[in-house]
Amino acid sequence: MNRLGAETSPYLRQHRDNPVDWYPWGDEALTRARAEDRPILLSVGYSSCHWCHVMAHESFEDAATAAVMNELFVNVKVDREERPDVDAVYMEAVQALNGHGGWPMTVFLTPEGKPFYAGTYYPKTPRGGLPGFVTLLQALHEAWRDQRQEVVAQADRLVAAVRERSGALGAPPPGSQGVQGPNPGLLNGAYSSLRQLHDPEWGGFGAAPKFPQPSMVDLLFRAWRANRSDETLQMVTTTLDAMASGGIYDHLGGGFARYSTDGRWLVPHFEKMLYDQAGLARVYLHGWQVTGHRRWLQVLEETVEYVLRDLRLPQGGLCSAEDADSEGVEGKFYVWSRAEVLEALAPLGPERAAEAARWYGVTEAGNFEGSNILNRPERGDLIRPPEVEQARGLLFEARAKRVRPGLDDKVLTEWNAMFLASLAEAAGATGRRDWLEAAVATATFLLDNLRRPDGRWLRSWQEGRARQPAFAADHAWLVEAFTRLGEASGEARWVAAAQEAADGLLRLFWDERGGGLFTTGSDGEELIVRSKDVYDGATPSANSVAAVALLRLGALTGQARYREAAERILAVLDRMLAQSPTAVTYALAATDLVVGGITEVAVVGERPDLVDAVRARFQPDAVLAWGEPYPSPLWEARRPGFAYVCRNYACQAPVDDVGGLVAQLG
Repeated sequence: MNRLGAETSPYLRQHRDNPVDWYPWGDEALTRARAEDRPILLSVGYSSCHWCHVMAHESFEDAATAAVMNELFVNVKVDREERPDVDAVYMEAVQALNGHGGWPMTVFLTPEGKPFYAGTYYPKTPRGGLPGFVTLLQALHEAWRDQRQEVVAQADRLVAAVRERSGALGAPPPGSQGVQGPNPGLLNGAYSSLRQLHDPEWGGFGAAPKFPQPSMVDLLFRAWRANRSDETLQMVTTTLDAMASGGIYDHLGGGFARYSTDGRWLVPHFEKMLYDQAGLARVYLHGWQVTGHRRWLQVLEETVEYVLRDLRLPQGGLCSAEDADSEGVEGKFYVWSRAEVLEALAPLGPERAAEAARWYGVTEAGNFEGSNILNRPERGDLIRPPEVEQARGLLFEARAKRVRPGLDDKVLTEWNAMFLASLAEAAGATGRRDWLEAAVATATFLLDNLRRPDGRWLRSWQEGRARQPAFAADHAWLVEAFTRLGEASGEARWVAAAQEAADGLLRLFWDERGGGLFTTGSDGEELIVRSKDVYDGATPSANSVAAVALLRLGALTGQARYREAAERILAVLDRMLAQSPTAVTYALAATDLVVGGITEVAVVGERPDLVDAVRARFQPDAVLAWGEPYPSPLWEARRPGFAYVCRNYACQAPVDDVGGLVAQLG
């Protein structure tokens, strides 16, 4: 056993029995590399990464390959989900060298941590234009031994490239007059870009492989509020119906796979990530609020049920992911032969079993390597009749007897807060008391287990142990989650928790010179670059999330420092917002709040009817104060029994009836 057995990351522990002499990232590995003048082989991945498993089986579990690694390098294994700071810095090097990146990520470093060669997956033997892994190892060792000067020069160039890419964030182009500031043109430009990217036949944006992109869908909802265009709503409808009808959606157990390998959303990459459930639960909630479509509420309900049933720990925290593989085969847990389906449905009788099989698109030939991925061929027809619902229950029970995919049971603060924010918003909108209780339980778990005694938030928890100081993204999502929970519950303690998280965010991560948020805290480990997370990819960036969360918290509390920090973040992102809007779609939500203004609603006293009237609406520009008062101008000199609506520093007359309140909300 190597040094990974005691780690909190399930991904690292998956490699504890490798013959590779692995180190976790840290001073011990760097010290040994310097002492022995050996380069470092840095391998970065995550537990549900299919090609990470492939490279592990081919190379890291192979004694001969491991012997070469151990002889020539100091080998370091990193879970990108636990250490996004390390991942981000060296991914910049991979992209600078290759023009693209991905996982597994394989980077070769000098003993000082400077990258000199980088790539992703390498096969054990040459394949597809890639060198065999052992051949690559030997070539890089020879270069380190015989061409040291060139290797060090290459490392210096790569470090300079990484620093330039990081330092360029937010910098105005030469000769410009500086930032433009948030304006309606940014939103219009982003909408135009999304229209160009949108697939009118199958929804989504761009070609295969297709990722769900919740922040892009939500931006379309914001655009629809402004333009009331049938075309805009059709883009949303096509996307949400196609995803929920395709194989990327789990029609038996709820929840979404990470992405679709094809353009029709049929064949997923089967892993399920907590962050995808968080983002997609929110957009299906908004879709239901906008249209009233019962099918989208069903998708929301089933996605939440999946998370609370299969990812929630008894203590209240939420696990990070389920693997794509079971029994060493990708997708084995999820796919069916027609005979397996009919056998599971035998209690229904042959005719009803065959009809249920047709509902899910099951054929003898199959749609995936001879098997069937369950889907709904009649796109958008998702409300199951009673006989199909009975069949779904039987298939779910039969599938439950299979070997489940591996569970990554580490609890990440960022991803838990992401889901908490969506769950709290959904609980308020639907009136689901059980969802609110689950949200409070998750929030309580985070407060009790992911903070040090001095109040410093931590990144990751597993089996009673928490470690690694939290990053900017963790804090940003905590602000958003606690704010949403305060609005859902009416409890003042959650707004106070949001303020504490926001103050920690600005104290530890703020760039006093350039504005915006660094990924790592001022008390964190010093890497070759102190980077900033600004691109909205599979998860929104720390800066984008912070901009939205701080604007909303500032409106609820009346604290100008939160709003001012958010506006400075948008200034840092100004050039990206103008030139690459689809790379910062979550930040555009903050731009929308600045351009259009925030509607502040206070419901004073016991008026659940008025509270429900606000929460039921899709009102992304509104914040809601109700229940227990807390320090804020929203509560000052206001009478119980009334709702107060203010916007752009002007307040309307207090109202005490639902119709009047809805009219004021517009």
